[in-house]
Amino acid sequence: MRIYINSANENWVVDRFINEWNQFNYKKSRHFFFKDQIIWLIAPWAWKKIPNYFLKVNKVVCTIHHIDEEKFDYKLQSEFNERDQYVDCYHVISDKTLNQVKKLTNKPIAKIPFWVNQNIWFPISTKNELKQKYGFDKETYLIGSFQRDTEGKDLISPKLSKGPDQFLKIAEYLNNKYNNLEVVLSGKRRNYLIKNLKSMKIPYKYFEMASFTDLNELYNLLDLYIVSSRYEGGPQSILECAITKTPIISTDVGIASEILSRKSIYNMDNFNEATPDIVKAYENVQKFKIPFGFENFNKLFEELSES
Repeated sequence: MRIYINSANENWVVDRFINEWNQFNYKKSRHFFFKDQIIWLIAPWAWKKIPNYFLKVNKVVCTIHHIDEEKFDYKLQSEFNERDQYVDCYHVISDKTLNQVKKLTNKPIAKIPFWVNQNIWFPISTKNELKQKYGFDKETYLIGSFQRDTEGKDLISPKLSKGPDQFLKIAEYLNNKYNNLEVVLSGKRRNYLIKNLKSMKIPYKYFEMASFTDLNELYNLLDLYIVSSRYEGGPQSILECAITKTPIISTDVGIASEILSRKSIYNMDNFNEATPDIVKAYENVQKFKIPFGFENFNKLFEELSES
């Protein structure tokens, strides 16, 4: 079985998935073949970099990570339709995205969450030592967010699909509840949150481009990680919190309901009642560890190759 995976080359999570696939999963190919292979459009927005001829003579799997319905305009619909004529099967991460894609195509759709690399993400028991290492008092109540929150077009506007306005509402509530709260940020494009945290006088520390080692430690020093998104494919932070035993609450997006306890999933009317369940999340994430997380992907590609 020969699989070519297109690349985003954006220093985003998709590039990490490609690297982990090539490193840990033997069912791979890094090169184009003339025909009789599978092309995996893991970065669907970059599909036009592949000549149409190769899309026609090979079988094509296209990953749809998520659809932001508020932005899915005529232009995006037209591009989806154009690409759809080459796609043999779609891959989605969650039931929510599956239901969205069902409305757009009659092609088969496979729901398979991405794997999590336990070599990168793992629990560390020395939380107080980690807090000291990164400049926090051991008594500080730390809440975290490592996802971008600002639109790239102007680095000012909130990326509403990620719910930074909702994060701020929760942060304000927790800041009133704990007099020693501090926000831990990482990742790119945190401009909107930083501006508003400053105006709200909520302390924060920003570790912009933390390494995997540092990011794993940042997960482990948190008292609470908050996913506040309106739309998501994963997000991978849910898996990463689960495998690191980081307390997490989340809106009901992506794979949240498959990993987290119901009591850890909230909406903006009941977020104050949401409580983390580390044990349940850690138990549910085990089947997504490497190499188990590859199994359903390999099965999908094998069945498509033989069809």
